[in-house]
Amino acid sequence: MTAIHISAPALCLRAGQRALQHIRDQGLRPADVHLVPGAAGGPKALGIQGLDMAIFGDWLPRAVQPRSLVGASIGSWRFASICLPDPVAGLRRLGELYTAQRFPKGISVAEISRRCARMLDELLADQDQSILDNPHYHLNIVAVKSLRLLQHDRPTHLGLGLGGVIGANLLGRRHLRRWFERVILHDQRLLPPLADLDDFVTSFVALSRDNLRPALLASGSIPMVMEAVRDIPGASQGVYRDGGLLDYHLDLPWRAPGVVLYPHFLDRVVPGWFDKGLPWRRANAQQMGDVLLVAPSPVYLASLPYGKLPDRRDYRRFLGDDAGREQYWRRAMDESQRLGDEFLELMEKDRLIDRIKPL
Repeated sequence: MTAIHISAPALCLRAGQRALQHIRDQGLRPADVHLVPGAAGGPKALGIQGLDMAIFGDWLPRAVQPRSLVGASIGSWRFASICLPDPVAGLRRLGELYTAQRFPKGISVAEISRRCARMLDELLADQDQSILDNPHYHLNIVAVKSLRLLQHDRPTHLGLGLGGVIGANLLGRRHLRRWFERVILHDQRLLPPLADLDDFVTSFVALSRDNLRPALLASGSIPMVMEAVRDIPGASQGVYRDGGLLDYHLDLPWRAPGVVLYPHFLDRVVPGWFDKGLPWRRANAQQMGDVLLVAPSPVYLASLPYGKLPDRRDYRRFLGDDAGREQYWRRAMDESQRLGDEFLELMEKDRLIDRIKPL
């Protein structure tokens, strides 16, 4: 008997309880989605580029309506790219600019910051107002205001501060209040779609032409890798850094109708950057109730070079071989078209519910 070949799934789909019930009862249509989160994760974003292109270039435009995009770190850069006049071209441009960045051994933190600022300038290309006025998407950028020793870029002070953060986080996330405040810079036309935030001091700042680029740069400014951004226009005076430090995968109390569609790098949500090595630190199940998480499957990841998505460690892995790293990252972007194709196929054949597991 001839064997029937069934391709292994490229996507892993997990849903919170309310999202699962919604999809079971009504299926999922583009009009059901009013909110999309975007996690921190650096080059991992390149590994789901094809999924983003399918969602924002094909599926969501089938139901034209305003939607909120909430991103931290690379998530905010992805969403700024999507808010450009052509979202697919914006995502391609981000992928190419990011891949082409070269950081030789011994490069200073100040020079990395300058190169990232230039990359942002090339990405936006004087289209800032198009992002702010986008008729379909409301951009929200998550950053943190740094306190105490984290206000310094001097390695000795910053290192001691980060040591304090690690210890505080081991005791509990609530202790990070001594080190960080959350800042959400949002489309001035609409507040972020969130319930009351009482876990950390949180401020909301309207986006403008004056602060869009500083906000994006701050949201991705990793301590010890990039300099902090100081005194963002419109925000209180202070020192601003990567939003993923507090909200790595955005475990937040979403308040939006329908299903929160979450294209992600992993099949789980890790609350903060310092929780990556703490397997017991998990997302709030109630806050994830409306979320449909769509991520690469373990089988898909195993098929990639090195069995993973691109990540920042590749700069060290390919030290002295930028051409090799760039080839690997471009292959990961090319392969990610499989993710987008499978997502569209599941939607068009109404097979989503058959593949979802609880989040």
